[in-house]
Amino acid sequence: MDTDRLPGCYRHPDRDTAIRCTRCERPICPDCMISAAVGFQCPDCVRGGSGTGHRPEADAPRTLAGGRVESDPHLVTKVLIGVNAAVFLAALAVPGLAVQLELLGLYVQFWGGPVQGVATGEYHRLLTSVFLHVEWWHIAGNMLALWFLGGPLEAALGRARFLALYVLSGLGGSAVVYLLTPPNAPTLGASGAVFGLLGATVVLVRRTRQDMRPVVVMLVLMLVLTFVPYGGRLEVSWQAHVGGLVTGLLLGAAMIRPARGGKRPLIQWGACAAVFLLVGALVLVRTAALT
Repeated sequence: MDTDRLPGCYRHPDRDTAIRCTRCERPICPDCMISAAVGFQCPDCVRGGSGTGHRPEADAPRTLAGGRVESDPHLVTKVLIGVNAAVFLAALAVPGLAVQLELLGLYVQFWGGPVQGVATGEYHRLLTSVFLHVEWWHIAGNMLALWFLGGPLEAALGRARFLALYVLSGLGGSAVVYLLTPPNAPTLGASGAVFGLLGATVVLVRRTRQDMRPVVVMLVLMLVLTFVPYGGRLEVSWQAHVGGLVTGLLLGAAMIRPARGGKRPLIQWGACAAVFLLVGALVLVRTAALT
């Protein structure tokens, strides 16, 4: 028996398919699938009927990852851009605020201030640094990428899963920075979270069988900008980029996987918990080495 065979369409069992209805999650072939705002739906769900195997909870539209379809599918993306902009303006207006928010392992203020950094228990820096920018071109580039990557991902994942992806990707990037950079190296920016969105986008495009070339070109270009040295004052944190990208790929694979009964939410949120615990373990390992 071929255990790798794709399931058959619920209306045409002899036709193997990798596409599932985004509402009831039953497999549907190209002749049965009907385009929706996100993904495809089966004829029964479009008609609002209750065909064989149709579950009552499927009456509410669901995203590709199983979240609720919202009236504004880009709300969290907009809020994240607003938070980044607010922190940027606050850092410009309040002297010294950036030093309190940026990621530093162990920082000594040589003018007589106290020792600061994640190693002293200031764990908030792992997250606040993700929302901090001090140059207009830096925040402009990251927010532009957040807008173009975040919109389609939020529509596919739903608000809660998308927010978890963004925050955990940012934390994953921060953890790798904290682990691999000198303890007094300041790091800031949403690049780790943005690279996490890019990693999840790769998974989404592959899962929905869209043209992979545009996203692959974007990924290669962003990695080239990460690792190829060039003149100027800009210093790119490859640690944040790689940490965020790997986190996004892992979470994307867990969240945008084919549906298998009622276990999908457990796998999705279990993966989020596992990533959070891994971030915590990396932080504890680095802190033990610094103190």
